[in-house]
Amino acid sequence: MSDIRNSNPGGEDYEPQISASGVDAVGLAAGGSADPLPGEDKSYSQGQLVARRFFRHRAAVTSMIVLGIIIVVAFTSIGVGSIPGWWPKDYTLQYDKIGDGAPTWAYPFGQDTGGKDYFALVMRGTQFSLIIAFAVGIISTVVGTLIGALAGFYRGWLESILMRMTDVFIVIPLLVIAAVLGKTASGWGILGLALVLGLVTWTGLARLVRGEVLSLRERDFVLAAQAVGTSPWRIISRHVLPNAVGVIIVSATLSISSAILLETSLSFLGFGVQPPDTSLGTLISEYQAAFATRPWLFWWPGLMILTIALCVNFIGDGLRDAFDPRQNRTKD
Repeated sequence: MSDIRNSNPGGEDYEPQISASGVDAVGLAAGGSADPLPGEDKSYSQGQLVARRFFRHRAAVTSMIVLGIIIVVAFTSIGVGSIPGWWPKDYTLQYDKIGDGAPTWAYPFGQDTGGKDYFALVMRGTQFSLIIAFAVGIISTVVGTLIGALAGFYRGWLESILMRMTDVFIVIPLLVIAAVLGKTASGWGILGLALVLGLVTWTGLARLVRGEVLSLRERDFVLAAQAVGTSPWRIISRHVLPNAVGVIIVSATLSISSAILLETSLSFLGFGVQPPDTSLGTLISEYQAAFATRPWLFWWPGLMILTIALCVNFIGDGLRDAFDPRQNRTKD
């Protein structure tokens, strides 16, 4: 009777083993399912990996929820334009002042020196500050991405002109140029102020995008696209910028936080939102003298600015970790 064991080329006997893959192959040939085994890793697309990393960043997710609540409350409480809100008091009306205007059940944020409901005023200021911040973020992102992509892809004289122009904006202190232009655009409303601020805050993103494009333009997929005659604009829009989207999104998020602080600084100095409109920075500037006697007039808008800025920064931190595979803070 022959031995059921086989011999390998080295002369040692071994017993054949049935592997898990062999079972899968037999089952699949018999019409079975090709579902992954319980211990087998699941593959994810790039977008799914980014989402998984982001939602495992607890600070970023918590900040996103808090910022969402602030936005919803600010725009639904006192309404927008002709759309009424659920808060019964109007920020433009003066009510009978209760004592020195300290917070009460009827006025949770207190009253200002004239008897206006301070909760309604803070919500109005939050609306304007958020609108300016997000508008500045969008404008600066578009301008910075366009200038950075053109400078990094075309190089030569175009890069020299665009980068020297960027250096000029960087050399001039941001607050000074924003104050001068903001004063000029003070009669244009909040959108005019947002446009001016967006046109002076794009420099950092432009340099980041330029550096990313300089690296991407030497990749094989870009060289292959150039070899088959693809137009430069199509290469930039379809191949280069999609691969630089991580840098762009993270920088755009952080620019929103910077815009809130810049608008607050300008309004505090009197170069930002002008009466009868108001913003969080305007409220702080108007009631800074009441810090010692009626501190709620200073702390409520200050806490709102601090909360929004921190939330946006934490969201940007989570996006950076999600888009950068070299980060080890969160696991895939």
